[in-house]
Amino acid sequence: MADQASEEDVLLAKRIISAAERHDVSALKILLKEGSANVQDPTASVASSPLHAAIEACGKAEDGKEANDDAIKTVDLLLQNGAIWNDLNKKDETPGCIALRLGQKKIYQIMVEAGVRAELLFSKMEALGLGGDDDEEDEAEEDGATDDQPAVKKQKVTEDDVKAIQEVVEEKVLDDVSIDNRAYLKSELRYRPGILLDESDNAVMMDWETQIMQRHAETLIPKSGLKVMNVGHGMGIVDTSIQTHDPAEHHIIEAHPQVHQRLREQGWYDKPNVIIHEGRWQDMLPKLVEQGVVLDAIYYDTFAEDYSALKEFFAEYVIQLLAPTGKFGWYNGLGADRQICYDVYTKVAEMDLYEAGFDTTWEDIDVPAGLHGSKQWEGTRRPYWTIDVYRLPVNTFVK
Repeated sequence: MADQASEEDVLLAKRIISAAERHDVSALKILLKEGSANVQDPTASVASSPLHAAIEACGKAEDGKEANDDAIKTVDLLLQNGAIWNDLNKKDETPGCIALRLGQKKIYQIMVEAGVRAELLFSKMEALGLGGDDDEEDEAEEDGATDDQPAVKKQKVTEDDVKAIQEVVEEKVLDDVSIDNRAYLKSELRYRPGILLDESDNAVMMDWETQIMQRHAETLIPKSGLKVMNVGHGMGIVDTSIQTHDPAEHHIIEAHPQVHQRLREQGWYDKPNVIIHEGRWQDMLPKLVEQGVVLDAIYYDTFAEDYSALKEFFAEYVIQLLAPTGKFGWYNGLGADRQICYDVYTKVAEMDLYEAGFDTTWEDIDVPAGLHGSKQWEGTRRPYWTIDVYRLPVNTFVK
């Protein structure tokens, strides 16, 4: 019976994928009542979802000719039935990647919008402490649950318990310290010509970013005599650029001990207008708020922190520290290893910034030609940048 059910599942998957590929909306509506929009045909040489198949079937957009209405309706129907916007096929492509490759602009925009909706919904659910069955299964695994032993319920723990838990987490992520900020801060850094590496061979910063950092400084600091703060010193590229604009105060927040040592060696502690705060911004900023510090420009570029950290930074602290006429900038590297992800997360950030009270303007900057696949990435764990254009954000309070 199990084999028969499996054969039925494979047959249904093939029928759903075939209907999606033909852009047969009527048949697809009926089939999706029985099966999922995320099925894959395990017998296919290149497994892909119905959404991948529907977009691939559009073919290349040539002479301005794009997907027809049936194709668009098929994509919309699959998304409405739970198709995953960033699902990967065996070619390591998302559906949006395929649309971009084929030049299908309308379909690509639909996928970007779907990604934005999904990420905003996920963020809201996370904020409310809600999750689906998959989240519950993941939590069970993290809590050490097995078939024989149920997961323990999360309860209040002592400070010693927190430290013990943190040690376990750090031990688990030592293979890639960029996954956990505290593990990264305990890791050994390596400064090499043109690059800063963590002990997991992740590129923390590279000198190809110099033009971008210089432009950030120019957009944030239009004149001398301003009070400026940068969070995350790294190789010192943006702080060096900030100094050329002659700030009255130049605050630097940096948490890694080895970077502190480099700051000392390079004489940053001795500069009369520079104030260095040793520690994580999560610990430093509440103190600055309490002191009543007001800044004309703030820049953020940390490592081993996710988007939720950036969102907390601007929604909780920039709004308290930035002068009414001040400017806030941040290194926009969200999802920069894939164009569809970069476009989605850039839009999500813009919407979250607006909700926090900021208007955002964007400036497109071409990254160095041939950066993707170049020898610059040799010796690194993975390229963190594979797209052609950097979108530089400048944020000011909504008026």
